[in-house]
Amino acid sequence: MDQTVLELIEHSPQGMVPHTPAYQDALGRLCAAHQVYASADHKGGYVSVRSLAGLPAFYAHNLEAFLTGAGGAGGTGEEELEADAEVFNRYVLSLPEALRANAEASRALVVARKVHHRSKLGAGVVHDPVHSLFLVPGAGPNPGLPGNYLYGLVFQTAEDVATGTWRVHVHDRADGAALCEVASGAEAWTRVAEVLECAPFLLSELEMLGFRSN
Repeated sequence: MDQTVLELIEHSPQGMVPHTPAYQDALGRLCAAHQVYASADHKGGYVSVRSLAGLPAFYAHNLEAFLTGAGGAGGTGEEELEADAEVFNRYVLSLPEALRANAEASRALVVARKVHHRSKLGAGVVHDPVHSLFLVPGAGPNPGLPGNYLYGLVFQTAEDVATGTWRVHVHDRADGAALCEVASGAEAWTRVAEVLECAPFLLSELEMLGFRSN
């Protein structure tokens, strides 16, 4: 029955499962085994992990070079890092047209506004701490963004790229999150790379990678 329900979810446009005891029992087992997640696109529907496994992840194309080089001599500088808005644009364009409007409605939540330089009275030019957006297929305690995506941020906690610690946060569309902190940009890239490699996943599964739930 479990395989029947899994195939039913994958072949249903909304991922719906009949509300009969046998089907619901099988659905419960599939959820407990992390083989299906609640759908972000259809209320009451589900999506299978194996259908999400073929979806792409989205992150700044030069993120690895920036984090591992820390913007130093010969490395990728802050000004060259692909903007969050461009990363989000690529995610939206990857979605079926019917989902794009809902994805755009999430832009203000997901794409943080970055001010690269600020002038303060009595002070010189100040750099805001760097951060960069990434999106991966998965779910949390709540569904993700349209297309069943989680969004994450990797960011520094101080103005100086060379000395500030780094954090990696992964969020669903509500208040579910997985968080970790590391000592360097290179370690931050290692965490991000592990997240990208593990997708799709439930946020709680990131505990195995050293993340903690919010």
